[in-house]
Amino acid sequence: MTIMSERTAVPSPEHRTPHRRRRFVIGRPNTWVNLTVLVVAAVLTLGPVMWTLSTSLRTPSESFDLPPQFLPINPDFTSYQSVFEQTNMVRLILNSALVTGLIAVGQMITAALAGYAFARFNFRGRGAMFAIVLATMMVPVQVTIVPVFVLIRGMGLSDTLLALILPAIPTAFGTFLMRQYFLGLPNDFAEAASIDGASQWRIFRSIYAPLAVPGMAIVGILAFNYHWNEFFRPLIFMISRENFTLPLGLVTLQGKMGTGSISVVLAGVILSMIPALIVFIFGQRSLREGLTAGASK
Repeated sequence: MTIMSERTAVPSPEHRTPHRRRRFVIGRPNTWVNLTVLVVAAVLTLGPVMWTLSTSLRTPSESFDLPPQFLPINPDFTSYQSVFEQTNMVRLILNSALVTGLIAVGQMITAALAGYAFARFNFRGRGAMFAIVLATMMVPVQVTIVPVFVLIRGMGLSDTLLALILPAIPTAFGTFLMRQYFLGLPNDFAEAASIDGASQWRIFRSIYAPLAVPGMAIVGILAFNYHWNEFFRPLIFMISRENFTLPLGLVTLQGKMGTGSISVVLAGVILSMIPALIVFIFGQRSLREGLTAGASK
């Protein structure tokens, strides 16, 4: 009993305190370094956004004050009213929402189907075909814009929203992402369903597609974020103002020869950020779960 009591005796606080204190002191510099890095990263990321918001709340004359003031003394919201007076803001938002929404849904569907085929089907030339798909990620959009424009014009879709939607639905990155996601799912479900007589389409639709929803959410959110802010393709394909998307319509706020008010332009930029911010707020959980689900599986 004496030996057991000596072995199970709890060390006194005098013996534990120096160890805890030493561990805290050693870890403290690392904590301050990490905190400093995070603060600097937050300032660099949010600084331009806060400056844009601050400038949009000033009058045009106050926008060029020297030295500049980060916070407006008397916030002025007339710039936001001028945005709606100078542009058809509602039409621009609807065009962007339609184009971006259809592209996001289309990429989710096509990426899931292509990723499932590359992950589950064994066919001749699968490796070479997948390598070609990945190689397209290295080609910038500026290289293919002329052939795509010729095809769009030949199909009679020039100056239409379909000219922006159809070429953007196939996605090499989404195919790669969904292929990796399906490879992480177990094969037992497909084998059990095949024994029960289920077809490959039924297996995909009823079993693997529901399991791949987090990965599809990643594809959709990334597609929405990219194409909501896209400027280059609408600049090439769109001619009529009624078909302008939001980034292209905001350029008209600059006026001829850049004589427009900088406060009005930045007010339009802030308004264009709101839908993307809402999508990210409601989709960040799906994005986080989708990014971590692949690693856990």
